[in-house]
Amino acid sequence: MAYAVRFHQTGDPSVLTYEKVAVGDPGPGEVRVRHEAVGLNFADTYFRTGLYPAPLPAGMGVEGAGVVESVGSGVTAVAPGDRVTYTGSPLGAYSTERVLSAAHLIPLPDAIDFETAAASTMRGLTAAYLMRRIAPMRNLRPGDTILLHAAAGGVGLIVAQWAKLLGLRVIGTVSSEEKAGLARAHGVDHVVFYRRENVADRVRELTDGAGVPVVYDSVGQDTFAASLASLSRRGVLVCFGTASGPVPPIDAVQLALAGSVFVTRPALADYIADPAERDELSAELFGHLASGRIAVRTGQRYHLEDAVQAHRDLESGRTTGSSVFVL
Repeated sequence: MAYAVRFHQTGDPSVLTYEKVAVGDPGPGEVRVRHEAVGLNFADTYFRTGLYPAPLPAGMGVEGAGVVESVGSGVTAVAPGDRVTYTGSPLGAYSTERVLSAAHLIPLPDAIDFETAAASTMRGLTAAYLMRRIAPMRNLRPGDTILLHAAAGGVGLIVAQWAKLLGLRVIGTVSSEEKAGLARAHGVDHVVFYRRENVADRVRELTDGAGVPVVYDSVGQDTFAASLASLSRRGVLVCFGTASGPVPPIDAVQLALAGSVFVTRPALADYIADPAERDELSAELFGHLASGRIAVRTGQRYHLEDAVQAHRDLESGRTTGSSVFVL
C-alpha cells in the first residue's frame, strides 16, 4: 500500500486527509513513479477550495520527483530506475507512489537532486517561460528595469536571478523585512514594501518617472491597480497568479488611459504543452541549476502527514522561497 493526501470535499486546509491508497500497475502509456520529493504550490489551494473544480474525492498536487518503478506497454521514453520529475500532471502528486501518463515525465539530470527538482520544476519552468517566451522580454536590453511582485516567493527568487543573468534591473515587492533581505540576496536591486508603500509612486521614482516596460504580478487582486500604474507607455502587465484573489474586470479604456498598455494572463500549461518546447525550457533551467547560476531556496520542508499545516502556512503568507514534501 502507498499513502496519499486526498480531499473528499472542498474547503479550508482541514479537508485534507492522509490515507492509505492502492496504486496498481501502470496501463498502456503509463508509468508507476516512487516519489522522493513532492512540490507544494499555491495553485494547489485553488483545487482544495474549489476555485479550480475537480471531481471528488480527489488527490492533491501536480508536481513531483522520483524514480520510475515500472512502465506500461508502449512506453519507450523512460525505463524502470530512471530519475524523473514532472509538473502539470493530473492531481495526485501528494503521495508516496502514483501511476500517471509517461507523457508528463521530464528526465532529471544526475546533477539535480530530487528535492531541488520538486522545489523548482513548476516554479523554474514558470520562470523560464516568463523570461524566455513572454514577448516583451525579447525586446528588453541589459540595463532595462522590470517590476516583480512577491519577489521572495518561489517563482520570484528564480525570476530575479534569471533577470540578473540577462542584465536587467529588478524592482521587487515584498511584505516584510525578512523577505526583503532574501530578495536582495537573490538579485533584487530595489525593494518596495507593497503593504505600506505606494508601489507605483516608488516605481516612478526609481525610473525617473518613466515606469517599467514589464510587470510580473503573481499576487493579483491586491496589486493589480498598482501594477497598471507602474507601467511605461505600451508596457505589458503579466498576471500569472492570484494569491490575493482574482484580478478585477478589465475595462479596455482603462488600458488606453494607462498608456496603451497590455495585459496578459498566461498559464504554464500552454508553454509546456509542446514536448519539444518543454524540453528546451527544462534544459535551459536545469543548465542554470546545475552550474549554480541559479540557486533554488527551499524555505519549508514538510512530511505528507503535515499537509494541513503546510497549506495553512502557504495561505498565511509566512512561507519564503519554495516548499516541498520530503519522503
